[in-house]
Amino acid sequence: METGNAVKLDIVSDPICPWCYIGKTQLDRALAQRPDHPFVIEWHPFQLNPDMPREGMDRRAYLTGKFGDRADEVYGQIAKHFKDIDLEADLDAITRTPNTLDAHRMIHWAGIEGKQTAMVDALFRANFVEGRDIGNHEVLADIADHIGMDASVVLRLLGSDADETMIRDRDSHSREMGIGAVPTFIVASQHAVPGAQPADLWLKVIDEISGQLTDDTAQG
Repeated sequence: METGNAVKLDIVSDPICPWCYIGKTQLDRALAQRPDHPFVIEWHPFQLNPDMPREGMDRRAYLTGKFGDRADEVYGQIAKHFKDIDLEADLDAITRTPNTLDAHRMIHWAGIEGKQTAMVDALFRANFVEGRDIGNHEVLADIADHIGMDASVVLRLLGSDADETMIRDRDSHSREMGIGAVPTFIVASQHAVPGAQPADLWLKVIDEISGQLTDDTAQG
């Protein structure tokens, strides 16, 4: 347990991962019910497709290559899960699967400006609701503009190799720690919670942590 009234919640995620979108939504719903939650959240990069060409590829070709004849079945199940939890999405609008290295750079840069969660939200929405190509620099600059970042600075950075090696190194570090799938939530640098967990589980975790913090304060 961390000291003080704050507990770090590290989230390893990829903005094109449907289960990451679902997992964040469920976490958000729990946090909304516990506005005094102790979590301080930081997002960390993980590329589902690190070998994806930088320009991305056609969505249908990607799904067929990954799932074969089961592509429609797999994404039909994901679409049903979105519907079951009343999560807005339009999977049919997605026409390209991007390389997410630049999206992860955007999340990092947004974090420097204290806008990391807003960027993650915007990327999920752009990909899953609006069907936008979040590997496209113009799209990323527009997203940045909408959350209050300087689009011209973002475009200049995206046109360079700034922080690419750092993002790849952080991705590799997560894999070396044993993380092989996302989302993975790490509570207080100690407890890994894998997968898109329901809001009820997060409520229990928050209440347990809050109770321990209260006890620690009383004893202190």
